[in-house]
Amino acid sequence: MRVANFKNKLNKLLTIEDKKRLVVLLLLSLVLSVIETIGITAIMPFISIASNPDLIHNNHYYSYIYKFFAISNEKNFIILFGSCLIGFYIFRGFYIMLYGYLVGKFAMKKYHDFVVSLFINYIYMPYVVFVNKNTASMSKMIMTEAAHVSFLVQTVLQLLSELIVVILLYIVLLFVNIKMTLILTLFIGIKVYFLMKIVSNKIKQEGHKRAILQDQFYRTISESLGNFKIIKFISNQISIINDFSSISNKFKDVYISNTILQLIPRNVLETTGFVILISVVIYIVTVYGNALSIIPIISMYALAMYRILPATSRIMNSYNNAIFYFSSLDIVYKDIVTKYEKEPDDGNNILFLKDIIVENITFKYNKLNIINNVNLKIKKGQKIAFIGESGSGKSTLVDLICGIYKPNSGKILIDGVELNNSNIVSWRKQIGYIPQSIYLFDGTIADNVSFGRPYDKEKIIKVLKQANIYDILIEKDGLDTMVGEGGIQLSGGQKQRIGIARALYGDPEILVLDEATSALDTATEQAIMDEIYKVSEDKTLIIIAHRLSTIEKCDVIIDVSKLNG
Repeated sequence: MRVANFKNKLNKLLTIEDKKRLVVLLLLSLVLSVIETIGITAIMPFISIASNPDLIHNNHYYSYIYKFFAISNEKNFIILFGSCLIGFYIFRGFYIMLYGYLVGKFAMKKYHDFVVSLFINYIYMPYVVFVNKNTASMSKMIMTEAAHVSFLVQTVLQLLSELIVVILLYIVLLFVNIKMTLILTLFIGIKVYFLMKIVSNKIKQEGHKRAILQDQFYRTISESLGNFKIIKFISNQISIINDFSSISNKFKDVYISNTILQLIPRNVLETTGFVILISVVIYIVTVYGNALSIIPIISMYALAMYRILPATSRIMNSYNNAIFYFSSLDIVYKDIVTKYEKEPDDGNNILFLKDIIVENITFKYNKLNIINNVNLKIKKGQKIAFIGESGSGKSTLVDLICGIYKPNSGKILIDGVELNNSNIVSWRKQIGYIPQSIYLFDGTIADNVSFGRPYDKEKIIKVLKQANIYDILIEKDGLDTMVGEGGIQLSGGQKQRIGIARALYGDPEILVLDEATSALDTATEQAIMDEIYKVSEDKTLIIIAHRLSTIEKCDVIIDVSKLNG
Protein backbone atom coordinates (compact mmCIF):
# COMPACT_ATOMS: atom_id res chain seq x y z
CA MET A 1 0.00 0.00 0.00
CA ARG A 2 1.59 3.26 -1.06
CA VAL A 3 1.20 5.90 1.65
CA ALA A 4 1.02 8.76 -0.88
CA ASN A 5 -1.73 6.99 -2.82
CA PHE A 6 -3.71 6.32 0.37
CA LYS A 7 -3.28 9.89 1.61
CA ASN A 8 -4.28 11.38 -1.74
CA LYS A 9 -7.47 9.32 -2.04
CA LEU A 10 -8.50 9.78 1.57
CA ASN A 11 -7.82 13.52 1.31
CA LYS A 12 -10.31 13.79 -1.56
CA LEU A 13 -12.94 11.82 0.34
CA LEU A 14 -12.74 14.08 3.42
CA THR A 15 -14.43 17.47 3.70
CA ILE A 16 -12.75 20.53 5.25
CA GLU A 17 -14.82 19.93 8.39
CA ASP A 18 -13.66 16.31 8.47
CA LYS A 19 -10.03 17.40 8.24
CA LYS A 20 -10.52 19.77 11.16
CA ARG A 21 -12.02 16.95 13.25
CA LEU A 22 -9.15 14.73 12.18
CA VAL A 23 -6.61 17.28 13.40
CA VAL A 24 -8.42 17.42 16.78
CA LEU A 25 -8.39 13.62 16.98
CA LEU A 26 -4.69 13.54 16.18
CA LEU A 27 -4.02 16.06 18.97
CA LEU A 28 -6.13 13.99 21.36
CA SER A 29 -4.15 10.98 20.19
CA LEU A 30 -0.92 12.77 21.06
CA VAL A 31 -2.30 13.57 24.55
CA LEU A 32 -3.33 9.91 24.92
CA SER A 33 0.17 8.82 23.99
CA VAL A 34 1.67 11.13 26.61
CA ILE A 35 -0.80 9.80 29.22
CA GLU A 36 0.09 6.21 28.29
CA THR A 37 3.80 7.00 28.56
CA ILE A 38 3.38 8.63 31.97
CA GLY A 39 1.28 5.66 33.08
CA ILE A 40 4.17 3.32 32.32
CA THR A 41 7.13 5.46 33.44
CA ALA A 42 5.48 6.49 36.75
CA ILE A 43 5.53 2.90 37.96
CA MET A 44 9.34 2.71 38.10
CA PRO A 45 9.85 5.57 40.61
CA PHE A 46 6.92 4.30 42.70
CA ILE A 47 8.48 0.82 42.92
CA SER A 48 11.87 2.43 43.66
CA ILE A 49 10.70 4.47 46.66
CA ALA A 50 8.43 1.67 47.89
CA SER A 51 11.41 -0.71 47.95
CA ASN A 52 13.88 1.93 49.17
CA PRO A 53 12.21 4.85 51.10
CA ASP A 54 15.63 6.55 51.57
CA LEU A 55 15.36 7.68 47.92
CA ILE A 56 12.74 10.21 49.03
CA HIS A 57 15.44 12.21 50.80
CA ASN A 58 18.30 11.39 48.42
CA ASN A 59 16.46 12.42 45.24
CA HIS A 60 16.22 16.20 44.67
CA TYR A 61 12.71 16.10 43.19
CA TYR A 62 11.23 13.72 45.77
CA SER A 63 12.83 15.71 48.57
CA TYR A 64 11.37 18.98 47.26
CA ILE A 65 7.83 17.52 47.05
CA TYR A 66 8.22 15.97 50.52
CA LYS A 67 9.14 19.32 52.07
CA PHE A 68 6.74 21.45 50.00
CA PHE A 69 3.68 19.48 51.13
CA ALA A 70 5.12 19.07 54.66
CA ILE A 71 4.61 15.31 54.61
CA SER A 72 5.21 13.85 58.08
CA ASN A 73 6.96 10.59 57.11
CA GLU A 74 8.05 8.37 54.24
CA LYS A 75 5.05 6.06 54.61
CA ASN A 76 2.62 8.93 54.03
CA PHE A 77 4.68 10.04 51.01
CA ILE A 78 4.43 6.56 49.47
CA ILE A 79 0.65 6.47 50.19
CA LEU A 80 0.21 9.93 48.63
CA PHE A 81 2.27 8.90 45.58
CA GLY A 82 0.26 5.69 45.22
CA SER A 83 -3.05 7.55 45.63
CA CYS A 84 -2.04 10.02 42.91
CA LEU A 85 -1.19 7.10 40.61
CA ILE A 86 -4.58 5.50 41.29
CA GLY A 87 -6.31 8.82 40.49
CA PHE A 88 -4.20 9.14 37.36
CA TYR A 89 -5.11 5.62 36.15
CA ILE A 90 -8.82 6.28 36.73
CA PHE A 91 -8.49 9.48 34.66
CA ARG A 92 -6.52 7.50 32.03
CA GLY A 93 -9.33 4.95 31.81
CA PHE A 94 -11.99 7.62 31.24
CA TYR A 95 -9.80 9.43 28.71
CA ILE A 96 -9.21 6.23 26.72
CA MET A 97 -13.00 5.60 26.62
CA LEU A 98 -13.65 9.21 25.54
CA TYR A 99 -11.01 8.98 22.81
CA GLY A 100 -12.41 5.64 21.63
CA TYR A 101 -15.91 7.14 21.50
CA LEU A 102 -14.75 10.15 19.46
CA VAL A 103 -12.79 7.98 17.02
CA GLY A 104 -15.75 5.61 16.64
CA LYS A 105 -18.13 8.54 16.15
CA PHE A 106 -15.88 10.04 13.47
CA ALA A 107 -15.54 6.70 11.67
CA MET A 108 -19.31 6.06 11.70
CA LYS A 109 -20.01 9.59 10.50
CA LYS A 110 -17.72 8.94 7.57
CA TYR A 111 -19.53 5.65 6.92
CA HIS A 112 -22.80 7.61 6.81
CA ASP A 113 -21.24 10.20 4.48
CA PHE A 114 -19.81 7.53 2.17
CA VAL A 115 -23.06 5.54 1.84
CA VAL A 116 -25.13 8.70 1.26
CA SER A 117 -22.61 9.97 -1.33
CA LEU A 118 -22.66 6.61 -3.11
CA PHE A 119 -26.46 6.42 -3.00
CA ILE A 120 -26.83 9.98 -4.35
CA ASN A 121 -24.31 9.24 -7.08
CA TYR A 122 -26.20 6.12 -8.13
CA ILE A 123 -29.56 7.89 -8.09
CA TYR A 124 -28.21 10.70 -10.30
CA MET A 125 -26.52 8.21 -12.61
CA PRO A 126 -27.72 8.54 -16.22
CA TYR A 127 -29.89 5.62 -17.27
CA VAL A 128 -27.51 4.73 -20.10
CA VAL A 129 -24.77 4.25 -17.47
CA PHE A 130 -27.07 2.42 -15.04
CA VAL A 131 -28.02 -0.31 -17.54
CA ASN A 132 -24.33 -1.30 -17.70
CA LYS A 133 -24.06 -1.58 -13.91
CA ASN A 134 -24.75 -4.57 -11.71
CA THR A 135 -27.20 -3.68 -8.93
CA ALA A 136 -25.74 -6.36 -6.63
CA SER A 137 -22.32 -4.73 -6.95
CA MET A 138 -23.80 -1.33 -6.15
CA SER A 139 -25.59 -2.77 -3.11
CA LYS A 140 -22.33 -4.35 -1.96
CA MET A 141 -20.61 -1.00 -2.40
CA ILE A 142 -23.10 0.78 -0.13
CA MET A 143 -23.51 -1.93 2.50
CA THR A 144 -20.01 -3.41 2.72
CA GLU A 145 -17.22 -1.52 0.96
CA ALA A 146 -18.19 1.83 2.52
CA ALA A 147 -18.09 0.19 5.97
CA HIS A 148 -14.62 -1.15 5.20
CA VAL A 149 -13.38 2.33 4.27
CA SER A 150 -14.83 3.68 7.53
CA PHE A 151 -13.02 0.90 9.38
CA LEU A 152 -9.87 1.80 7.44
CA VAL A 153 -10.06 5.42 8.68
CA GLN A 154 -10.50 4.19 12.25
CA THR A 155 -7.60 1.78 11.84
CA VAL A 156 -5.25 4.51 10.63
CA LEU A 157 -6.12 6.70 13.63
CA GLN A 158 -5.39 3.81 15.97
CA LEU A 159 -2.14 3.11 14.14
CA LEU A 160 -0.96 6.71 14.59
CA SER A 161 -1.93 6.69 18.28
CA GLU A 162 -0.03 3.48 18.97
CA LEU A 163 2.95 4.69 16.94
CA ILE A 164 3.31 7.81 19.09
CA VAL A 165 3.09 5.70 22.28
CA VAL A 166 5.86 3.41 21.05
CA ILE A 167 8.09 6.35 20.06
CA LEU A 168 7.67 8.09 23.43
CA LEU A 169 8.26 4.92 25.43
CA TYR A 170 11.25 4.08 23.27
CA ILE A 171 12.78 7.50 24.04
CA VAL A 172 12.25 6.86 27.76
CA LEU A 173 13.94 3.46 27.50
CA LEU A 174 16.91 5.03 25.74
CA PHE A 175 17.37 7.29 28.75
CA VAL A 176 17.02 4.34 31.15
CA ASN A 177 19.60 2.11 29.45
CA ILE A 178 20.69 2.83 25.90
CA LYS A 179 22.66 -0.41 25.41
CA MET A 180 19.85 -2.72 26.49
CA THR A 181 17.31 -0.70 24.46
CA LEU A 182 19.40 -0.92 21.29
CA ILE A 183 19.77 -4.70 21.69
CA LEU A 184 15.99 -5.03 22.01
CA THR A 185 15.54 -2.75 19.01
CA LEU A 186 17.89 -4.84 16.89
CA PHE A 187 16.13 -8.14 17.59
CA ILE A 188 12.58 -6.76 17.39
CA GLY A 189 13.42 -4.62 14.34
CA ILE A 190 14.65 -7.66 12.40
CA LYS A 191 11.46 -9.52 13.29
CA VAL A 192 9.26 -6.58 12.23
CA TYR A 193 11.09 -6.28 8.90
CA PHE A 194 10.56 -9.93 7.98
CA LEU A 195 6.97 -9.85 9.19
CA MET A 196 6.30 -6.83 6.99
CA LYS A 197 7.92 -8.46 3.98
CA ILE A 198 6.29 -11.87 4.32
CA VAL A 199 3.01 -11.53 6.26
CA SER A 200 1.92 -8.09 5.00
CA ASN A 201 2.41 -9.06 1.34
CA LYS A 202 0.32 -12.18 1.87
CA ILE A 203 -2.44 -10.14 3.58
CA LYS A 204 -2.42 -7.70 0.64
CA GLN A 205 -3.03 -10.61 -1.76
CA GLU A 206 -5.85 -11.91 0.44
CA GLY A 207 -7.39 -8.42 0.42
CA HIS A 208 -7.60 -8.44 -3.39
CA LYS A 209 -9.20 -11.89 -3.27
CA ARG A 210 -11.75 -10.66 -0.70
CA ALA A 211 -12.93 -7.81 -2.93
CA ILE A 212 -13.42 -10.12 -5.93
CA LEU A 213 -15.09 -12.93 -3.98
CA GLN A 214 -17.39 -10.56 -2.08
CA ASP A 215 -18.61 -9.13 -5.37
CA GLN A 216 -19.35 -12.66 -6.64
CA PHE A 217 -21.00 -13.48 -3.30
CA TYR A 218 -23.47 -10.56 -3.54
CA ARG A 219 -24.17 -11.17 -7.22
CA THR A 220 -24.96 -14.84 -6.68
CA ILE A 221 -27.40 -14.02 -3.85
CA SER A 222 -29.09 -11.29 -5.88
CA GLU A 223 -29.36 -13.36 -9.06
CA SER A 224 -30.63 -16.45 -7.24
CA LEU A 225 -33.26 -14.73 -5.08
CA GLY A 226 -34.26 -12.50 -8.01
CA ASN A 227 -35.04 -15.63 -10.06
CA PHE A 228 -36.47 -17.68 -7.20
CA LYS A 229 -39.53 -18.87 -9.10
CA ILE A 230 -37.47 -19.88 -12.11
CA ILE A 231 -35.09 -21.84 -9.87
CA LYS A 232 -38.05 -23.93 -8.73
CA PHE A 233 -38.37 -25.18 -12.31
CA ILE A 234 -34.70 -25.94 -12.74
CA SER A 235 -33.87 -29.61 -12.23
CA ASN A 236 -30.26 -28.98 -11.22
CA GLN A 237 -30.86 -26.73 -8.20
CA ILE A 238 -28.02 -28.53 -6.50
CA SER A 239 -25.66 -27.03 -9.09
CA ILE A 240 -26.72 -23.49 -8.07
CA ILE A 241 -26.28 -24.39 -4.41
CA ASN A 242 -22.85 -25.88 -5.10
CA ASP A 243 -21.74 -22.76 -6.99
CA PHE A 244 -22.82 -20.53 -4.11
CA SER A 245 -21.26 -22.87 -1.57
CA SER A 246 -17.98 -22.81 -3.50
CA ILE A 247 -17.86 -18.98 -3.52
CA SER A 248 -18.86 -18.84 0.16
CA ASN A 249 -16.18 -21.40 1.02
CA LYS A 250 -13.48 -19.39 -0.77
CA PHE A 251 -14.75 -16.23 0.91
CA LYS A 252 -14.54 -18.00 4.28
CA ASP A 253 -10.99 -19.20 3.55
CA VAL A 254 -9.85 -15.66 2.78
CA TYR A 255 -11.09 -14.40 6.15
CA ILE A 256 -9.65 -17.39 8.01
CA SER A 257 -6.31 -16.80 6.30
CA ASN A 258 -6.46 -13.11 7.21
CA THR A 259 -7.32 -13.93 10.85
CA ILE A 260 -4.38 -16.31 11.15
CA LEU A 261 -1.98 -13.91 9.43
CA GLN A 262 -3.10 -11.09 11.75
CA LEU A 263 -2.21 -13.23 14.80
CA ILE A 264 1.35 -13.96 13.67
CA PRO A 265 2.93 -10.49 14.32
CA ARG A 266 1.58 -10.24 17.87
CA ASN A 267 2.72 -13.71 18.91
CA VAL A 268 6.13 -13.42 17.27
CA LEU A 269 6.84 -9.95 18.70
CA GLU A 270 5.61 -10.67 22.23
CA THR A 271 7.48 -13.97 22.37
CA THR A 272 10.68 -12.36 21.09
CA GLY A 273 10.46 -9.37 23.43
CA PHE A 274 9.81 -11.32 26.61
CA VAL A 275 12.35 -14.03 25.74
CA ILE A 276 14.99 -11.31 25.41
CA LEU A 277 13.90 -9.60 28.64
CA ILE A 278 13.94 -12.83 30.65
CA SER A 279 17.28 -13.76 29.10
CA VAL A 280 18.71 -10.44 30.28
CA VAL A 281 17.49 -11.09 33.84
CA ILE A 282 19.02 -14.60 33.77
CA TYR A 283 22.28 -13.12 32.48
CA ILE A 284 22.39 -10.49 35.26
CA VAL A 285 21.64 -13.06 37.98
CA THR A 286 24.31 -15.38 36.55
CA VAL A 287 26.99 -12.68 36.31
CA TYR A 288 26.19 -10.52 39.37
CA GLY A 289 24.61 -13.05 41.71
CA ASN A 290 21.30 -11.20 42.20
CA ALA A 291 19.12 -8.67 40.47
CA LEU A 292 17.96 -6.72 43.56
CA SER A 293 19.85 -3.56 42.61
CA ILE A 294 18.29 -3.35 39.18
CA ILE A 295 14.71 -4.39 40.06
CA PRO A 296 13.37 -0.85 39.23
CA ILE A 297 15.06 -0.92 35.80
CA ILE A 298 13.90 -4.45 35.08
CA SER A 299 10.40 -3.46 36.23
CA MET A 300 10.52 -0.46 33.94
CA TYR A 301 11.51 -2.60 30.96
CA ALA A 302 8.92 -5.23 31.84
CA LEU A 303 6.15 -2.61 31.98
CA ALA A 304 7.44 -0.86 28.89
CA MET A 305 7.58 -4.15 26.98
CA TYR A 306 4.12 -4.98 28.31
CA ARG A 307 2.89 -1.82 26.56
CA ILE A 308 5.31 -1.52 23.62
CA LEU A 309 5.01 -5.08 22.31
CA PRO A 310 1.18 -5.10 22.11
CA ALA A 311 1.35 -1.56 20.69
CA THR A 312 3.84 -2.68 18.03
CA SER A 313 1.62 -5.67 17.37
CA ARG A 314 -1.42 -3.39 17.01
CA ILE A 315 0.55 -1.11 14.68
CA MET A 316 1.32 -4.09 12.46
CA ASN A 317 -2.27 -5.35 12.69
CA SER A 318 -3.57 -1.89 11.83
CA TYR A 319 -1.18 -1.72 8.90
CA ASN A 320 -2.18 -5.20 7.76
CA ASN A 321 -5.89 -4.36 8.12
CA ALA A 322 -5.28 -1.24 6.08
CA ILE A 323 -3.67 -3.38 3.38
CA PHE A 324 -6.46 -5.97 3.54
CA TYR A 325 -9.19 -3.34 3.10
CA PHE A 326 -7.27 -0.91 0.88
CA SER A 327 -9.02 -2.30 -2.20
CA SER A 328 -12.28 -1.02 -0.64
CA LEU A 329 -10.84 2.50 -0.65
CA ASP A 330 -9.96 2.13 -4.33
CA ILE A 331 -13.46 0.88 -5.18
CA VAL A 332 -15.38 3.45 -3.09
CA TYR A 333 -13.09 6.29 -4.19
CA LYS A 334 -13.78 5.50 -7.84
CA ASP A 335 -17.56 5.52 -7.40
CA ILE A 336 -17.64 8.63 -5.20
CA VAL A 337 -15.33 10.85 -7.25
CA THR A 338 -17.14 9.85 -10.46
CA LYS A 339 -19.73 12.57 -10.09
CA TYR A 340 -22.88 12.41 -12.18
CA GLU A 341 -24.32 15.84 -12.69
CA LYS A 342 -27.76 16.32 -11.20
CA GLU A 343 -30.24 17.24 -13.89
CA PRO A 344 -31.25 20.82 -13.17
CA ASP A 345 -34.78 21.43 -11.95
CA ASP A 346 -34.66 25.19 -12.35
CA GLY A 347 -38.37 25.76 -12.86
CA ASN A 348 -38.25 25.74 -16.66
CA ASN A 349 -41.65 24.10 -17.08
CA ILE A 350 -42.45 22.69 -20.47
CA LEU A 351 -46.08 22.70 -21.60
CA PHE A 352 -47.65 19.96 -23.66
CA LEU A 353 -50.71 21.39 -25.34
CA LYS A 354 -50.26 20.51 -29.02
CA ASP A 355 -47.73 17.94 -30.12
CA ILE A 356 -44.42 16.10 -29.76
CA ILE A 357 -42.11 16.29 -32.78
CA VAL A 358 -39.17 13.92 -33.14
CA GLU A 359 -36.74 15.49 -35.58
CA ASN A 360 -33.87 13.49 -37.14
CA ILE A 361 -32.83 11.81 -33.91
CA THR A 362 -30.04 9.25 -33.77
CA PHE A 363 -29.05 7.18 -30.76
CA LYS A 364 -26.04 4.89 -30.38
CA TYR A 365 -25.63 2.26 -27.69
CA ASN A 366 -22.23 0.60 -27.33
CA LYS A 367 -21.26 2.14 -30.70
CA LEU A 368 -24.23 0.46 -32.37
CA ASN A 369 -26.90 2.59 -34.06
CA ILE A 370 -30.23 1.72 -32.46
CA ILE A 371 -32.20 4.72 -33.70
CA ASN A 372 -31.10 6.33 -36.97
CA ASN A 373 -32.52 9.61 -38.33
CA VAL A 374 -36.05 9.02 -37.03
CA ASN A 375 -38.80 11.60 -37.59
CA LEU A 376 -42.34 11.44 -36.27
CA LYS A 377 -45.14 13.53 -34.77
CA ILE A 378 -47.45 12.68 -31.86
CA LYS A 379 -50.49 14.88 -31.32
CA LYS A 380 -51.84 15.58 -27.86
CA GLY A 381 -54.59 13.12 -26.94
CA GLN A 382 -53.50 10.66 -29.61
CA LYS A 383 -53.36 6.93 -28.92
CA ILE A 384 -50.20 5.69 -30.64
CA ALA A 385 -48.66 2.22 -30.73
CA PHE A 386 -45.09 1.21 -31.57
CA ILE A 387 -44.57 -2.28 -32.91
CA GLY A 388 -41.65 -4.16 -34.44
CA GLU A 389 -39.38 -7.10 -33.96
CA SER A 390 -37.30 -7.52 -30.80
CA GLY A 391 -34.25 -5.29 -31.02
CA SER A 392 -35.85 -2.92 -33.52
CA GLY A 393 -35.62 -0.04 -31.00
CA LYS A 394 -39.23 0.33 -29.82
CA SER A 395 -38.42 0.80 -26.14
CA THR A 396 -35.34 2.91 -26.92
CA LEU A 397 -37.38 5.31 -29.07
CA VAL A 398 -40.01 5.69 -26.34
CA ASP A 399 -37.25 6.19 -23.73
CA LEU A 400 -35.84 8.99 -25.90
CA ILE A 401 -39.28 10.62 -26.16
CA CYS A 402 -39.70 10.30 -22.37
CA GLY A 403 -36.28 11.88 -21.76
CA ILE A 404 -34.73 8.77 -20.17
CA TYR A 405 -32.13 8.63 -22.93
CA LYS A 406 -30.72 11.65 -24.73
CA PRO A 407 -30.22 11.51 -28.52
CA ASN A 408 -26.71 11.67 -29.95
CA SER A 409 -28.03 13.96 -32.65
CA GLY A 410 -31.32 15.52 -33.66
CA LYS A 411 -33.91 16.95 -31.25
CA ILE A 412 -37.26 16.37 -29.64
CA LEU A 413 -39.67 19.34 -29.58
CA ILE A 414 -42.58 19.70 -27.18
CA ASP A 415 -44.95 22.35 -28.56
CA GLY A 416 -41.93 23.70 -30.48
CA VAL A 417 -39.67 23.84 -27.38
CA GLU A 418 -36.58 21.63 -27.53
CA LEU A 419 -36.27 19.04 -24.78
CA ASN A 420 -33.01 19.68 -22.92
CA ASN A 421 -31.37 19.60 -19.48
CA SER A 422 -33.24 22.68 -18.28
CA ASN A 423 -36.75 21.26 -18.78
CA ILE A 424 -36.31 17.47 -18.81
CA VAL A 425 -37.37 17.07 -15.15
CA SER A 426 -40.56 19.02 -15.82
CA TRP A 427 -41.22 16.86 -18.87
CA ARG A 428 -40.79 13.54 -17.04
CA LYS A 429 -43.27 14.66 -14.37
CA GLN A 430 -45.93 14.73 -17.08
CA ILE A 431 -45.39 11.07 -17.96
CA GLY A 432 -46.94 8.06 -16.22
CA TYR A 433 -44.87 4.97 -16.99
CA ILE A 434 -46.25 1.42 -16.73
CA PRO A 435 -43.60 -1.24 -17.40
CA GLN A 436 -44.06 -4.94 -18.13
CA SER A 437 -42.64 -5.90 -14.74
CA ILE A 438 -44.12 -3.82 -11.94
CA TYR A 439 -41.72 -3.45 -9.02
CA LEU A 440 -43.62 -3.57 -5.72
CA PHE A 441 -41.67 -3.35 -2.48
CA ASP A 442 -42.68 -5.13 0.72
CA GLY A 443 -45.09 -2.52 2.06
CA THR A 444 -48.72 -1.39 1.90
CA ILE A 445 -50.72 -0.74 -1.24
CA ALA A 446 -50.85 2.96 -0.35
CA ASP A 447 -47.07 3.27 0.00
CA ASN A 448 -46.51 1.42 -3.27
CA VAL A 449 -48.88 3.76 -5.10
CA SER A 450 -47.45 7.00 -3.68
CA PHE A 451 -43.89 5.57 -4.07
CA GLY A 452 -41.94 8.32 -2.29
CA ARG A 453 -44.23 11.15 -3.37
CA PRO A 454 -46.37 13.19 -0.90
CA TYR A 455 -49.02 10.94 0.65
CA ASP A 456 -52.59 11.88 -0.29
CA LYS A 457 -55.15 9.34 0.89
CA GLU A 458 -58.06 10.67 -1.19
CA LYS A 459 -55.92 10.75 -4.31
CA ILE A 460 -54.73 7.17 -3.70
CA ILE A 461 -58.32 5.97 -3.38
CA LYS A 462 -59.22 7.83 -6.59
CA VAL A 463 -56.46 6.26 -8.72
CA LEU A 464 -57.11 2.79 -7.25
CA LYS A 465 -60.76 3.15 -8.32
CA GLN A 466 -59.63 4.29 -11.77
CA ALA A 467 -57.43 1.19 -11.98
CA ASN A 468 -60.45 -0.92 -10.95
CA ILE A 469 -58.79 -2.56 -7.95
CA TYR A 470 -60.15 -0.57 -4.98
CA ASP A 471 -63.18 -2.84 -4.44
CA ILE A 472 -60.91 -5.90 -4.28
CA LEU A 473 -58.70 -4.20 -1.65
CA ILE A 474 -61.69 -3.26 0.52
CA GLU A 475 -62.31 -6.99 1.00
CA LYS A 476 -58.78 -7.22 2.47
CA ASP A 477 -57.14 -4.44 4.54
CA GLY A 478 -57.90 -1.57 2.17
CA LEU A 479 -54.99 0.83 1.67
CA ASP A 480 -53.04 -1.02 4.38
CA THR A 481 -53.06 -4.29 2.45
CA MET A 482 -49.53 -5.69 2.39
CA VAL A 483 -48.26 -6.73 -1.04
CA GLY A 484 -45.24 -8.84 0.01
CA GLU A 485 -41.77 -8.56 -1.51
CA GLY A 486 -42.10 -8.07 -5.26
CA GLY A 487 -45.90 -8.11 -4.89
CA ILE A 488 -45.86 -11.86 -4.30
CA GLN A 489 -49.24 -11.73 -2.49
CA LEU A 490 -50.98 -10.26 -5.55
CA SER A 491 -51.92 -11.80 -8.89
CA GLY A 492 -50.30 -10.61 -12.13
CA GLY A 493 -53.41 -8.61 -13.06
CA GLN A 494 -53.60 -7.00 -9.62
CA LYS A 495 -49.93 -5.96 -9.80
CA GLN A 496 -50.51 -4.36 -13.20
CA ARG A 497 -53.50 -2.44 -11.79
CA ILE A 498 -51.33 -1.17 -8.92
CA GLY A 499 -48.82 -0.11 -11.59
CA ILE A 500 -51.56 1.81 -13.40
CA ALA A 501 -52.65 3.49 -10.14
CA ARG A 502 -49.03 4.44 -9.42
CA ALA A 503 -48.69 5.98 -12.91
CA LEU A 504 -51.97 7.90 -12.54
CA TYR A 505 -51.04 9.21 -9.07
CA GLY A 506 -48.78 11.85 -10.65
CA ASP A 507 -51.64 13.27 -12.81
CA PRO A 508 -49.69 12.60 -16.04
CA GLU A 509 -50.49 14.10 -19.43
CA ILE A 510 -49.03 11.02 -21.13
CA LEU A 511 -49.39 7.34 -20.23
CA VAL A 512 -46.66 5.03 -21.51
CA LEU A 513 -47.17 1.26 -21.57
CA ASP A 514 -43.95 -0.63 -22.22
CA GLU A 515 -45.32 -4.10 -23.05
CA ALA A 516 -47.19 -3.69 -19.76
CA THR A 517 -49.72 -6.49 -20.38
CA SER A 518 -47.67 -8.96 -22.43
CA ALA A 519 -47.20 -11.30 -19.45
CA LEU A 520 -50.94 -11.54 -18.75
CA ASP A 521 -53.51 -13.94 -20.15
CA THR A 522 -55.73 -12.63 -22.94
CA ALA A 523 -58.83 -12.09 -20.79
CA THR A 524 -56.96 -10.21 -18.04
CA GLU A 525 -55.07 -8.20 -20.63
CA GLN A 526 -58.28 -7.19 -22.37
CA ALA A 527 -59.85 -6.11 -19.07
CA ILE A 528 -56.81 -4.04 -18.10
CA MET A 529 -56.49 -2.46 -21.57
CA ASP A 530 -60.17 -1.45 -21.41
CA GLU A 531 -59.43 0.25 -18.08
CA ILE A 532 -56.34 1.98 -19.52
CA TYR A 533 -58.25 3.28 -22.55
CA LYS A 534 -60.97 4.50 -20.21
CA VAL A 535 -58.66 6.41 -17.83
CA SER A 536 -56.62 7.83 -20.73
CA GLU A 537 -59.56 9.33 -22.64
CA ASP A 538 -58.22 12.87 -22.12
CA LYS A 539 -54.55 11.79 -22.13
CA THR A 540 -51.96 10.90 -24.74
CA LEU A 541 -51.33 7.16 -24.78
CA ILE A 542 -48.08 5.59 -26.03
CA ILE A 543 -48.02 1.80 -26.20
CA ILE A 544 -45.21 -0.63 -26.97
CA ALA A 545 -46.75 -4.00 -27.75
CA HIS A 546 -46.49 -7.27 -29.66
CA ARG A 547 -50.12 -8.39 -29.56
CA LEU A 548 -52.42 -6.69 -32.05
CA SER A 549 -55.32 -7.11 -29.63
CA THR A 550 -53.52 -4.74 -27.24
CA ILE A 551 -53.40 -1.89 -29.75
CA GLU A 552 -56.58 -2.36 -31.74
CA LYS A 553 -58.10 0.85 -30.32
CA CYS A 554 -55.02 3.00 -31.10
CA ASP A 555 -55.29 5.89 -33.58
CA VAL A 556 -51.87 5.26 -35.10
CA ILE A 557 -49.70 2.12 -35.30
CA ILE A 558 -46.04 2.62 -36.21
CA ASP A 559 -43.56 -0.11 -37.18
CA VAL A 560 -40.30 1.23 -35.69
CA SER A 561 -38.13 -0.89 -37.99
CA LYS A 562 -39.49 1.15 -40.91
CA LEU A 563 -38.75 4.51 -39.23
CA ASN A 564 -34.95 4.25 -39.24
CA GLY A 565 -33.48 6.18 -42.13
